[in-house]
Amino acid sequence: MKVSTNGVEINYSIEGSGTEWITLSHSLACNMGMWDEQMELLKPNFKVLRFDTRGHGGSSAPAGAYTLEQLADDVHGLFAALGIKQTHWVGLSMGGMIGETFALKYPGIFKSLVLADTTSRRPPNAEQMWGDRIKAVQANGMQAVLQGTLERWFTAPYRDKHPDVMARISADILGTPVAGFAGCCAAISTIDVMDRLKEIKCPTLVTVGEHDHGTPPEMAKLIHENLPGSELFIIPDAAHIASIEQKDVFNKMLSGFLAKVAGK
Repeated sequence: MKVSTNGVEINYSIEGSGTEWITLSHSLACNMGMWDEQMELLKPNFKVLRFDTRGHGGSSAPAGAYTLEQLADDVHGLFAALGIKQTHWVGLSMGGMIGETFALKYPGIFKSLVLADTTSRRPPNAEQMWGDRIKAVQANGMQAVLQGTLERWFTAPYRDKHPDVMARISADILGTPVAGFAGCCAAISTIDVMDRLKEIKCPTLVTVGEHDHGTPPEMAKLIHENLPGSELFIIPDAAHIASIEQKDVFNKMLSGFLAKVAGK
């Protein structure tokens, strides 16, 4: 299903039989299928909204740089079209950055917030790092970043033992439009909301894989320290896409957090 908002079409799906909404927001170079491992957990208790971020999956992928505020406005338009007044939010990597940006711009809509393997402040070399990746895909397509991305996202033992998952994620990466990847790279390279996190008032869980080198545990600890009342959980034996690599641990952590905050 698609909604037209903010100048683009956003592809989305709704599943589940609960009374409260929960919205899942994926990583760069993924799509809503990234959350398949969480669906059986969430569907009995929530109405689960998944969507493809601008530039990904079945959503529009206009050329040019995007901004995190633009991506948050896309979500706001999606919520308005669906009549969603409040929702829980689970965002991983780029999805966490969109969640932070949204929570600051549209306070009161999130009932709770899960920030997984994400950041609140760009590193000093962000412009060059993301710029190099943009140039690489523009010159040689998504294949240019495939291997490096898989190596950052999953530990070597997991990659070796799960060729089926690697094939699935590789297909998602290669299927990401170059314009969408480049546009979102530009957006996330500018994030700088660390000093405003204290403005976020909803219950928040900050989580990260212990071997995540892209958004490392040190960053998760900083987010936790700057977000009063938040919880911190470091997932062992996982890199960046901890929701897949350690899905059982991630799901247990998520269900425990949601049991505390849902219905309040």
